[in-house]
Amino acid sequence: MSTKRLLSTNHFHPFPPMMKNYLQWAQNTPTHKSGTPFDTKGASILATDLLKSYFERGLTSEARNLFDEMPERDVVAWTTMISGYTHCYEYTQAWSVFVDMVKNGNDPPNAFTISSVLKACKGMERMRDACVVFHDIKEKNVVSWTTLIAGYTHRGNGNRALRIFREMLLDGVALNPHSISIAVRACASIGSQNFGRQIHTAVIKHGFESDLPVTNSILDMYCRCGCLSEANKCFNGITEKDLITWNTLIAGYERSDSIEPLFIFSQMESEGFTPNCFTFTSLIATCANLAALCCGQQIHGGIFRRGLDRNLELANALIDMYAKCGNIFDSHKIFSEMSCRNLVSWTSMMIGYGAHGYGKKVVELFDEMVRSGIRPDQVVFMAVLSACSHAGLVDQGLRYINCMINDYHIKPNQEIYGCVGDQGEWRRPYHLIRSMPFMADESVWGALLGACKAHNFSKLGKLAAKKALALRPNMVENYVMLSNIYAAEGKWGEAARMRNLMKRAGYRKEAGRSWIEVRKQVYSFVVGNKMGSHKEWACEVLELPVQHMKEAGHVPEVDCLIHDQEDGT
Repeated sequence: MSTKRLLSTNHFHPFPPMMKNYLQWAQNTPTHKSGTPFDTKGASILATDLLKSYFERGLTSEARNLFDEMPERDVVAWTTMISGYTHCYEYTQAWSVFVDMVKNGNDPPNAFTISSVLKACKGMERMRDACVVFHDIKEKNVVSWTTLIAGYTHRGNGNRALRIFREMLLDGVALNPHSISIAVRACASIGSQNFGRQIHTAVIKHGFESDLPVTNSILDMYCRCGCLSEANKCFNGITEKDLITWNTLIAGYERSDSIEPLFIFSQMESEGFTPNCFTFTSLIATCANLAALCCGQQIHGGIFRRGLDRNLELANALIDMYAKCGNIFDSHKIFSEMSCRNLVSWTSMMIGYGAHGYGKKVVELFDEMVRSGIRPDQVVFMAVLSACSHAGLVDQGLRYINCMINDYHIKPNQEIYGCVGDQGEWRRPYHLIRSMPFMADESVWGALLGACKAHNFSKLGKLAAKKALALRPNMVENYVMLSNIYAAEGKWGEAARMRNLMKRAGYRKEAGRSWIEVRKQVYSFVVGNKMGSHKEWACEVLELPVQHMKEAGHVPEVDCLIHDQEDGT
């Protein structure tokens, strides 16, 4: 193809006026008129810019025609085609271009290429389409294998990703750090610590333990699998840590509802590392888990001093933290001052209001969110239905279920139906559960049982308990709630029988753990736990809410206290 044809203004239509002027200038230069070939590298750069312009306008066919006629294609041109097709929702075409790129072999994909391919994989309705194209590659290399593995991992199918990883090993493909990192990420996504340990052994065997991204991915795998002792060993074995290393360990301990992230953060700062948004997100979540308001306020101050207070993810985390720490007013303040809100912002604020008993406010927020153009998802409906449940807004709750099904075509799951069981109107949720398009499992009947206990509706509670226990006999909470229902009725023999059934089966309710912040120090304890010299301080603090409850006319429920104490709960 001639350079003149490549740069013909008739061949490209439409394109930006500035680009048109550039083309006209290129054609009218003395070099071009003298017949000397125009710089092909410059032409390729220009053509790549035009590819982007075509895709921005949705002209995918024109982009493909131009790409096919380009005399030279570099990694930027290939990546532009892949990202362009992805932008236009033509995911299978994007994957096909990537396969052609791998077959071509002249320009290996870079990080931007892989990122675009992963977006295409995530957008595909079926990864089977990607597999069909993948199997058409006669000589598969580590890049094509790894990208397919990453595609399945990216879509949340870690099991399939690991099966393909095994196939890659059987095919004799040499491992590289990127392929190992992707496989470890697949292990983390499904909690497969055993396979993760095997890969860790392979890392040491192949000498990749000095590769920081690989060791960071292994550290993340151990953290996500809950193997914090192995995570600590891995962390301590990393000689040259970066911020990702520290953030990974902090996030791992945060998921275990531990106070440890605060100590790790202090150590991180002492070693000269500057926290970023990911660090602060985990620290805020830690304070929320522990209900450590004072500590959370200090973290908030650190965010403000570093100029990160406008970060959307941090603002969302702060809304959640203040609400869980009992300060709904600061949650609302942050929410109202946000210049931009996403679905998480609205959901966090609704959950916060619902937890504080402001059911009507949640309903108002939901309607305001819909008017702002944000589409609710299942989590939002869970938040609004839970709020309706606790506020006794039965009719509104049922209306939102109908709205979810009919207006947004979201299929209710067990949790959604479970919310209906806590609204005090027992015939409706029972008939709703019976008419579900799927068989109710133990979580649905368990939710109804918990609601029956809360509202002293013993007859339906017994039925729900029997249904739940028939489906899953080892659910300790259901035994306890049914025993407490019998105790509340004064049927001590039946209550004792339930407890004996639990004990004979070897079931034991795990002791509930609580946290309390006294003089800027967080203490963790269970029933009967001794707090040493700080016991008097803690008791004084705990006595205050008890006194306020009594002044408000609330009477403690002690009917089943002796039974709970016997179980240590």
